[in-house]
Amino acid sequence: MPLRIGLFGGTFDPPHVGHLVTAVNVRHALALDLVVLMVANVPWQKEGSRPITPALDRLAMVEAAVADVPGLVAGRAEIDHGGPSYTADTLGFLAQEHPGATLFTIVGDDAAAGFETWQRYTEVAHHSHLVVVDRPGDPVALPDSYPWIRVEVPRLEVSSTDLRARCVDGRPLDYLVTQPVLDLIAERGLYRETA
Repeated sequence: MPLRIGLFGGTFDPPHVGHLVTAVNVRHALALDLVVLMVANVPWQKEGSRPITPALDRLAMVEAAVADVPGLVAGRAEIDHGGPSYTADTLGFLAQEHPGATLFTIVGDDAAAGFETWQRYTEVAHHSHLVVVDRPGDPVALPDSYPWIRVEVPRLEVSSTDLRARCVDGRPLDYLVTQPVLDLIAERGLYRETA
């Protein structure tokens, strides 16, 4: 029986409980067999805007975050591929790895609203079902050229930007990231100097 696989890409710098809540809720709502939290190698939309933690450190954090969560896995295909990370390429990797699988591209409402700015976005729409994660309240307006699947998840006001700033300031990250991720941040000395 073909798998139903969700692709949830991101910088994950660091991965936090909001990412996990999103992945778990989308998996449940769409009866997905697997959600791959794909770590971007070079996040082209953020490149040059701020320092990005090395990809292998971000991958290690995602692996730590999902280690005990059924149906969630860390993805490293974009890191192994090298260079900038494009969702169209990643869907191709997943299709080769899982022939016959039904693929779902999971994005937040802000990314979905800008979908037509993505590299080769028509390929993404052709090779996967587009899933937008809605927070309670007014749904964001989306490009109506594509059939979007909306999944509502709880609103958690957690951002990786704030978490990096908390590390610099010495404020606690407890309950905002999982304990294994906290341990890895401390062990590797991540986010100490720059937010």
